[in-house]
Amino acid sequence: MQNKIKLRDRIIGVASDLFHRQGYNQTGVNQIIAEADIAYASLYNNFSSKNDLLIAYLEKQSVDFFDRFDSFSKGISKPKEKLFKLIDYRVELQKPDFLGCPFTKIIAEIGTADSKVHRIVEQHKDKQRKHLYELLMQIECTDLLDKRVLSDSLFLMIEGATVNSTVSRNFAPIENVRNFLMKIII
Repeated sequence: MQNKIKLRDRIIGVASDLFHRQGYNQTGVNQIIAEADIAYASLYNNFSSKNDLLIAYLEKQSVDFFDRFDSFSKGISKPKEKLFKLIDYRVELQKPDFLGCPFTKIIAEIGTADSKVHRIVEQHKDKQRKHLYELLMQIECTDLLDKRVLSDSLFLMIEGATVNSTVSRNFAPIENVRNFLMKIII
């Protein structure tokens, strides 16, 4: 059983790298098999289809995103500091080989017709939005905006800055989000 888990992880690792670099549609099953150095049957013993492999990839990306943030912000308990650490984390994710948010890229590539994939992407983004809201609820801010509106707006700013930074290969958009936060958080 342990070998099957290791093989499954290796397949997901290879697919993750290829999906990240080339995109889902440009990555073929034969390439995954070749680069993972496995037999054709090994792939299909672990995943019934390329789409099932995509789902495993997205689930792993989501878990890894939040686990890495927890490690990145370890020891920080103050919500204000944690919020700024989240911005630092998003900057850190973009170095040096960041090719865009895997969730945004997948939806851009395959659309929303696959309800399972769409649900995983939506859940990941909702979890980020909820995390921002929970942090903001614990922080004193200017009274200009309702905290729900503020968290949704901040989420959109971070998402937009991530896309812009990916295209421009410049971290200024994310840093501008930080500057905005510094003006509204007391």
